[in-house]
Amino acid sequence: MQDNSKTLAGIYLHIPFCKQACHYCDFHFSTNTSRKSEMVDAIERELVLRKEELGGSPISSIYFGGGTPSMLSALELDRLLRSIHSTYEVIEDAEITLEANPDDLTGDKLQAMRTLGINRLSIGIQTFDDERLKFINRAHTSAEAEECLSAATSAGFDNISADLIYAIPPADTSYWQWDLEKILAYDLSHISLYGLTIEEKTVFGHRAKKGQLKEVKEEISAQQYQMAIDTLTQHGYEHYEVSNFAKAGKHSRHNSSYWDDQTYLGVGPGAHSYDGSSRSFNVSHNSKYLNQIQKGQLPITIEKLTPTNQINEYLFTHLRTQKGINLPKFRRLFQRDFVSDNESQVQDYQKRELVKWDGETFALTSKGFMLADEISWRLFYDE
Repeated sequence: MQDNSKTLAGIYLHIPFCKQACHYCDFHFSTNTSRKSEMVDAIERELVLRKEELGGSPISSIYFGGGTPSMLSALELDRLLRSIHSTYEVIEDAEITLEANPDDLTGDKLQAMRTLGINRLSIGIQTFDDERLKFINRAHTSAEAEECLSAATSAGFDNISADLIYAIPPADTSYWQWDLEKILAYDLSHISLYGLTIEEKTVFGHRAKKGQLKEVKEEISAQQYQMAIDTLTQHGYEHYEVSNFAKAGKHSRHNSSYWDDQTYLGVGPGAHSYDGSSRSFNVSHNSKYLNQIQKGQLPITIEKLTPTNQINEYLFTHLRTQKGINLPKFRRLFQRDFVSDNESQVQDYQKRELVKWDGETFALTSKGFMLADEISWRLFYDE
């Protein structure tokens, strides 16, 4: 797939360290930080080794994810940012995001991050309910979450996103209503919501397998999701992606690049990259990553996307957004007529009020967002 509109690119840095393991998380990380300094060295080196992969595209977004990037010192963050600026062309108003846990963000650290040019925070609040914070094994308390949000605003950050998790057992909606009311009081620019999912290789996954964890029922999870949509949109947030809500002009530029089929480079163990025709995946193992980078080798696996893969990637990412699929663009990119190819499914989804179709665009409704993955899979093209 070729699209001449791809002129900008993003860089994602995976910082694979956490203080402790959240019971629901299956991202790549380690609680052993003894090689943290080596990891920063290696990520710097990978940035240089892969400098040609973006084809000279200017960088419009830099995203520190993980893991817990807020565990890095200001000096370590400065080193990585300097490496990016010296190796790549970064546009003047680039969005630079750092994921953070509330207990890491002291006033001094916030001021240091501002000085470094970090202009967006993504803070893992998850919930303001202390019992549920303990249940999911978060390292912070509700009080620390509130202190952090106030401190970040006082430090001058005007682009702050918070993560919240719904459907945390036990199955009542009062905590969720409380969480929504609490987060609205801070008038943040962006809010991301995620339903608690039980992944196999996690503490919760092991408990569920042994019958020790009772998940929240699907209908209650859906009720809480709809409650969030109603509450946040009534307070001026645009529901621009399945899990994301933003004030006007405050969409996540970096994450939007994933959904808009833009090129991005992922560095660090476990990071993914995309160039429009292939994806690559760094090894999800800290020692293996360090050993290969220190030898000047790239620890990556490359997956070349077939034409059908590219269509399905496009469907999966674009159907997650409020904009949906631009049908003329789809025809131009893939020489396929999406609606004709899926006529019976489209009619069925329309009757069920899961999609909206106006001839130019095909998008999911808020009701359809609850079934976004399932709908995408059913619309996938066969090889």
